[in-house]
Order: sequence, then structure tokens, then C-alpha cells
Amino acid sequence: MPTLGACVKQQLNQFPQDRQGANAAQPQLAQNPLPQGKQLVSQQGTITAPPPNPEVTLGPVVEPKPNEIESPQNQSEDPSLAPLNKKRFTAPPALPLNSGVPRVAILLPLSGQHAKLGQAMLNAAQMALFHFAGKQFELLPQDTQGMPIGAADAAALAIGDGASLILGPLFAGSVEAIAPAARAAGIKVIAFSNDRAVAGNGVFTMGFIPSEQVKRVVTFAIQRGVRRFAVLAPDNNYGVTIADALKQTAELHGAEVTKQAFYDPYITDFAQIIKDLADYDARRATLLEERKLLQIREDEVAKQALKRLKNLLTLGDVSFDALLIADGGKRLQSIAALLPYYDIDPKKIRMLGTGLWDAPGIGSEPALVGGWYAAPAERERRDFVRQYKNIYGEFPPRLATLAYDATALAAVFAQNNAPAANNDDAVGEKPANAIFDNSEITTPQGFSGRDGIFRFLDTGVVERGLSVHEVRERGTKITSRAPKNFEGRTN
Repeated sequence: MPTLGACVKQQLNQFPQDRQGANAAQPQLAQNPLPQGKQLVSQQGTITAPPPNPEVTLGPVVEPKPNEIESPQNQSEDPSLAPLNKKRFTAPPALPLNSGVPRVAILLPLSGQHAKLGQAMLNAAQMALFHFAGKQFELLPQDTQGMPIGAADAAALAIGDGASLILGPLFAGSVEAIAPAARAAGIKVIAFSNDRAVAGNGVFTMGFIPSEQVKRVVTFAIQRGVRRFAVLAPDNNYGVTIADALKQTAELHGAEVTKQAFYDPYITDFAQIIKDLADYDARRATLLEERKLLQIREDEVAKQALKRLKNLLTLGDVSFDALLIADGGKRLQSIAALLPYYDIDPKKIRMLGTGLWDAPGIGSEPALVGGWYAAPAERERRDFVRQYKNIYGEFPPRLATLAYDATALAAVFAQNNAPAANNDDAVGEKPANAIFDNSEITTPQGFSGRDGIFRFLDTGVVERGLSVHEVRERGTKITSRAPKNFEGRTN
């Protein structure tokens, strides 16, 4: 396998032919949880089930707060939970059973409120294990319970088990909880969070960054002639991030943001918010006044003008050419249905979205048809979805590709450094945790995975090559393709 970073052609999503034959069915073993302390061994590597943790008490799962940076589909957990038990990290980590074999921990919510998502991501990780890992590689799953205290305990167990790299956890609060211990142990973290605030100093984030999606779609819209923007977003950190990214991108290209509207993320009635956004009352009053003036006159011109105004709801245009809606799912549908009612005409105003629009059935709401949003290219992910469905009998959640790509990346790093791991004389010179160093993780050329090309910047934040998708009644089409490689280095 070529050296990572040599060029983007070293795609993580291209399986070696000898790994698609006899071994292709082996990931089916991951459909059922592994017995405690048991190992599932294949030609591609070893996955070790997490041992029982007597120090962790399963408690109620706390609903994530809406004001975290994570999107509504991937919110952070409550940071007010019990503080980090620093005593857990005072003892030096135990050495791996075989110091020459890289051991990679993956921290996921395998119990609690987000257990289904966590299990699906572990399934995806096991797929990558069988497709990419060599014999000298171990994957250590640990349960975070979807909470910071659980993540801290899981990290302690992983470090004690000799992990040389940590994949996960999923939520920003959990990443913050494990970061001090990982840094103290000299272990890099590739987390699944999309909160850039937790990245840096050995912590890398793989999640889909909202501001990056906004930058891509807004830049594309400006190139197509849009100059005035409005934003409708939830009143939380995610919404503020979207609004700030819109403003920065617009100013960079000489465009402007003329309207901003924020709403309580828990409301279900968006009528007043959209009514205010549209300046509906003022425009309606202008129409009624114009009709009144024309009715006073009795000339033919006035009569013709009245006919033209007969079916209008308002008079005058809104103050923007494009509306960025930072929401998804049922809330997006509710918002979109009200736009024409308050005379925000989708035929005149271009609708823009974030990665939350990247969901099946987005075109079922007519007001969104023709809208644009930025997201990873679909081709590679379609192959992953098909393979996952064939193995596990159901479709994977959107975030499953993050676990797949992260595990594949770790396995390929280990493969490329196999001589150091397999040669007893070389082990002392290059320990297993030295395989996962900054120079390899932050290679400027980046990598190609199930969500297209990506690379880690020196700040720890992921940069992705995104496509611009246009919403159609039945599905979407790519209207601007993702780049095939990265040019230069940004921070």
C-alpha cells in the first residue's frame, strides 16, 4: 500500500481485491456484541471487546443541551455532570500485551440514549478493520455511555490497556473530558465531534464542520450572482456559528447579510419568526395602501393596475436574494411550508442549506426544490451504505462513515509502519504510539475516504472537499463537484 499522504490516489475507500473475497463476510460477526473479554480474530486484525467496568455506574442519560456547537443531529451532552476523576490518570499506563502491536481504542456510546448510533459506528469500524487492518493491529472498543464522565472512564481504561491512538468520542463534552488524560499519556485523539473548539494540541476532529459547509455553498451562490443574504437559524451555538460563517464569507466576497432571524430550537410554530423575516406586515400595508389609492381613481390605467394587484399578498420585494436555513428534518419542513404563505417566493429567493439538508426526501417540500446545500460527495458513501446494508441488514446512520474512515486511517498508518511494529529490534526505536504522530496525521495532501477527500489542519480541525447539491423533487443532483485534491495548506 502506498505511503499515506504521497497523493490522494491512496484512497481509503478502495478495498484491496484480496479483502473483498473470502473475508468479505467476516464483518457479519459484529452484528452481535462480543462476549466480555473475548477477541474476534481475522487475517486483518483483532477486535477486543471492552471488559466490564466496575467503577462506572449506569445512570440516567442526560438530554444534550441545544446550545452546543453540535448540530441537532449530533449534539453535545450535558457538561454539568460529575467532574473528571483526576485520580484515574495518576498511574502510568500499562504496557500493551505486545508492545510492537498498535492498539487503537474507539470510544463510542454503546449504552444509554445514543446506544443505537454508537453500535452502528462500531459496526462501521469493524468493516474498516476487516478491509484494511493487518494481523499486527488491535481495535479496543470502549463504552462512553454518551456522557463526559463515561468517556473519561473509557479513556482511562483505553490508556491502561496500552492504546496508542484514540478514535472518538462522539460528543464535544466527551472530547473535552478525555483530552487532558490523552495529552498526558502522549496519545493522539481523532474525535468524531464537529466542534472545532475542542480541536488542537493532539486532538483532531473528524465531524462535518458547519462553518465549512456554509463557506462552500455561500461562495458558490456568490459566484452565481447572489449578493444579498439572510439567515434563519436556531438560537444556540450551532445557529450562531452558521450566522458568523455566513457573514464572514459574504464580507470576504463583497456581498452582504441584510437579515438575521434566530428562534428557540424547541418551538414548533415558526409563523411569527418568518413573518418578521419577510417584513410581511409592512409589505402588506404597502399593498393595501396602493389598492386604496387606485380605487379612488376611475381611469383605465388604475383599473388595469388593480387587476395586477388582485392576487398579490404584499407589495415590494424582501431585502435578500438568498435565504440560508440552518435546520433539518421536521423543523425544516415546517419552516419551508410557511415561506410562500408569508410571500417569500422560492421562485425568486434561492434557498440555501447546511449539511442537515443531506437527508433522504429533502425534495418532498416544494419550497426547497431548487435550493442548494454543501455536503460530501455521494458516490463513495453509496458504496459504503450498500455494503453496510448487506452485512447488517439495515441502513447506517449518517455519522457511521466517520468511524469507518477513522479506523481505516489508523489501520493504514499501522500498515505503513509495519516494519517498526513487526521487527523486534525496531520496537525500542519506534514504539507503537509513535506510528500515529502529527507529521502523518497532518500530511498536506490529505486522504480520500467514504465522504470524499479530507485532511487535518495543524489546528486539529478537519478540512473536507465538499460538493454543492441542488434539491430536486426526487432526490438531489450535484451542481458543483467536490475537488479531487487539495491545493496548498490553510489553517
